[in-house]
Amino acid sequence: MRLASFEKKFIRQVYDNKPATRRAYLSVARKNGKTSLIAGILLAHLVGPEAKLNSQIVSGARSRDQASQVYNYAAKMLQLSPKLQGLASIVPSSKRIIGIAKNVEYRALAADGTTAHGLSPILAILDEIGQVRGPQDDFVDAITTSQGAHATPLLLAISTQAPTDGDLFSIWLDDAVRSGDPRIVCHLYTAPSDCSVKDRKAWKAANPALGLFRSVEDVKEQAERAARMPSEENTFRNLVLNQRVQLESPFISRSVWDSCSTEPDRELALDGQILAGLDLSARLDLTAFVVAALVGEKWHVFPYFWTPKDTLLEREKRDRVPYSVWVDQGFIRAIPGKAIDLEVVAQDAKDICEELRPAKIAYDRWRIDVMKKEFERVAFDIPLEPFGQGMKDMSPAIDTLEAALLNANIAHGGNPVLTMCAAQARIQRDAAGGRKLTKINGTSRIDGLVALAMAIGCVSKAEASGPSVYESRGLLAV
Repeated sequence: MRLASFEKKFIRQVYDNKPATRRAYLSVARKNGKTSLIAGILLAHLVGPEAKLNSQIVSGARSRDQASQVYNYAAKMLQLSPKLQGLASIVPSSKRIIGIAKNVEYRALAADGTTAHGLSPILAILDEIGQVRGPQDDFVDAITTSQGAHATPLLLAISTQAPTDGDLFSIWLDDAVRSGDPRIVCHLYTAPSDCSVKDRKAWKAANPALGLFRSVEDVKEQAERAARMPSEENTFRNLVLNQRVQLESPFISRSVWDSCSTEPDRELALDGQILAGLDLSARLDLTAFVVAALVGEKWHVFPYFWTPKDTLLEREKRDRVPYSVWVDQGFIRAIPGKAIDLEVVAQDAKDICEELRPAKIAYDRWRIDVMKKEFERVAFDIPLEPFGQGMKDMSPAIDTLEAALLNANIAHGGNPVLTMCAAQARIQRDAAGGRKLTKINGTSRIDGLVALAMAIGCVSKAEASGPSVYESRGLLAV
């Protein structure tokens, strides 16, 4: 087996690591030899120098077909190599291989098949973990927790990137970078976020095997198709450029959103035009309150979120986002109980407004009567203004928000909850070209972006409701 230089680099850093590598992540674009590399590493632990007496090895994939690919590669290597023939027993019916010399057992597991419960692998290899949506997966948990009996277990994850920051592989990659843990080896090959789909340097950045066993012509053909057809661009960016982007086109692109990640300035904001948006949720979901201050041409954005504490883990699995992590980091306030206590929201909103002093708060009419009673109870006296959620009111608000984002005239500080809302928002149009925000699906959360649109939209709404053009020209008596 002839290894590419990037594969050699990865293997050396994993196995020549003095602190002893516990986890190793390799993220490259599709068709860069991930499966063959996994099979080679597997054989080193099965019949090679890394084999441990009576140990277990597992590889995990999302489907039976994908899981069988690793098994098939390893089995063929054993069968085709004269040096390896006779060193292992292959069991096709159960996708198992036994290393005879040291009685090492390998199993290929699939998330849609039998689970990893009851196993104790010294080596666990996760293939295409980037396909896992959300921060947690029962199948992955079963594999990772099964390694606890070993002093020096090794977990390998080799995959393209996941679409969002809240997905499991993204969380692992980000943790590896932030923590600097010497026991984690992380190699990420990705194209710059702002690159053109036709940028050949970007192709090479995400495809280290380009020109070796990754076809340049194939990448070129896909890039040209992505340039012609916007509907295919995000797929190309995720799978070929290995960028962290949604496969479906969101309301705003990830690169544009990230360009507005500068930190908002609270002191500067107090001298600006300050407005706010309130989007109430069902009692079991996410309530959002976003304060936006316009200073010159730039909006400084301060988002706040509330959610029930007792159902947090259940909804984390359902929505596939790391709510508990965001609560621990202070981005969401978890209110004790199984439903959001609006009195807590009202008191928090009052405290926020006493500091930031918005001129008015735009709100969605849904459940506002209950909220108004809570505001009265805590002596909240900021003016409230209804904001329709239909095309008529939301379309100009979206226009204003979109223009501010495209011109990098928003500073949202990279708030992960607001970023999640932006990533899950889509646009719904009517026959007249009107627009409003809508969700990807029933478990999506866009409350924060809706609240931001209402806050910023207060300006365009005020302009639209200003004096008639005839009055300004003196044609009508005022």
